[in-house]
Order: sequence, then C-alpha cells, then structure tokens
Amino acid sequence: MRILKFGLIGAFCLSLSLVSCSKDEDTTTTPENNETANITKEIPEAVKEAAETLELNTNFIRYDDFYFPDGTSEERLFFEEDITMTEAQLFQLAKLAKDANQGRQYSTFNLVSQGRNISIIGYTGGNQALSSKEQTGLQWAVNNYNRLSGVSISFTLTFGTDYQNKDMVVYNNTVNNPGGAGGSAGFPSNGLPNKFVQIYGLSGYDTNVNEHVITHEIGHSVGFRHTDWFSRQSCGQNTNEGSSGVGAVHIDGTPTGYDPTSIMLACFSANASGEFNANDITALRDLY
Repeated sequence: MRILKFGLIGAFCLSLSLVSCSKDEDTTTTPENNETANITKEIPEAVKEAAETLELNTNFIRYDDFYFPDGTSEERLFFEEDITMTEAQLFQLAKLAKDANQGRQYSTFNLVSQGRNISIIGYTGGNQALSSKEQTGLQWAVNNYNRLSGVSISFTLTFGTDYQNKDMVVYNNTVNNPGGAGGSAGFPSNGLPNKFVQIYGLSGYDTNVNEHVITHEIGHSVGFRHTDWFSRQSCGQNTNEGSSGVGAVHIDGTPTGYDPTSIMLACFSANASGEFNANDITALRDLY
C-alpha cells in the first residue's frame, strides 16, 4: 500500500488521510510516473498474455527486486502496486485460470486449502524486524481472522527469526522502500497462502493503521483482490486493474459497486480502524 500525500493505496490517494497498498510513495508521485520510473526490463509478450488471462491490468506491470527478511532478494513481477509474484507463479495461475470454469467482494482462482491452520510469524531480526507497534498490529490482524465464526482457515502466530518452515512471514521492509508507506504480498498457490508479507513506512501511523495494512496484505495472501479493482476509487483514481473475470471473481453476497469501508480497498485512510466490514466478513465466510 502507499501514501498519497498522502495517497496510497492499497491507498490513500486523496489527502493526508489516505494510504495505498502497493509499493508506496509519497503524494507527489503519481502511480503512472512511479511505474514508468521503475521499468528497467521489457515485459515479454508471454507475461502480458498470462496477466491478461488473469485479467490483471497489463498497463502497470514491472520487474523489480523483492527483498526477503534476511536481506537477500530476487526479481519478481509487480502488479496493482502491492501484488508480487515470480514468473513461474504467474504462469501457474494463468494455466489454472484457463483450465477452470469458475465464475464465483473479489477473489483469485487460487485459494488456501479449506480447514488449514496457517502458521504465521512476525519477523524480529535485524533491520527488517517488526517494531513493537507493528507486532501489535500483526497480533490484531490475526485476531481479525481468528475471531470469525464460520471460517475454516485459522492462524497460529509466533514471533522470531526462524521463518523457513512457516506458512507466512510478516516483516518490515522500509529499508528498501524509502519514502513509501504500505505493504505488498502475493496470492496463494498449491493450497498454501502467499508466504512473504512486507510492510513499510508505517512508523508514523497508529496501531490501527498498522493493523489495517497487515490485515489487507494477509487478505491478498489468502486470495482476495482489491474491492475497488475496477476503479481504484479509494485512491482518487479512475483506473481498472483488470475486468471482472477469472482473475477478479465476484463473491456471492457482496456488492459489485464501490464499498467505501472494505478493508480490501486499494487505498486506505490514515483514520482506518483496521477492522473488517460486514461485506468483508461475508466474503471470508463464502470462500472459507
């Protein structure tokens, strides 16, 4: 998510009270300018075709370094600002999309296996450690999911540095995202949630905003897309991330129009409560 002067999205693009949820920057930089500045490698046609199959917006794809908790990095594709995946993961999702006949707020094709208990760790080592406030935000985010009845997935939270055998690790990547605020994550694969959840630039925001960003990025990690993928209205934009279809599957019982209080909006407010709204809960119970 990012701030837009603040406007970020996952994001807050309208005022100092807005934040976004992808690779964040401050409000003086438009998403278009940001994407252009970060393009250092041409996007192959095969990647564009796979993104189109998933109905992701092919106008805003870039290759960039993705940093792990131990400081190492690998090249990944970035979509919609806060969605990241390797080429292999993209092609796997595209193949599943082509093979499926599903048409079910919005999710991706890949979901976490029903009934799974997800081991999640808050990283506490080195310069990518979560601060005390961020650790509390993570605890509150996990509580958001675990307190819901009628949802088959659950989370077991620990804190430390031994993340290799965990299903998900949440860590602070501010050192590699100077000037930004928000987070990034990927989508599930092979019945497992996305493993790496980054947050950054949130030290100046209260615990509720930290909770909001982490809950949002965990939402991507278990299969949710942005509620306003069709407009990014929460960021003060009129940009379609990708039309409704295999990559943005409507979830029964939730609105098809703009839902101004969803935790999965592309951008969030600096006054965010960090809590699910009723439609977010409906979506979780429908999928899980």
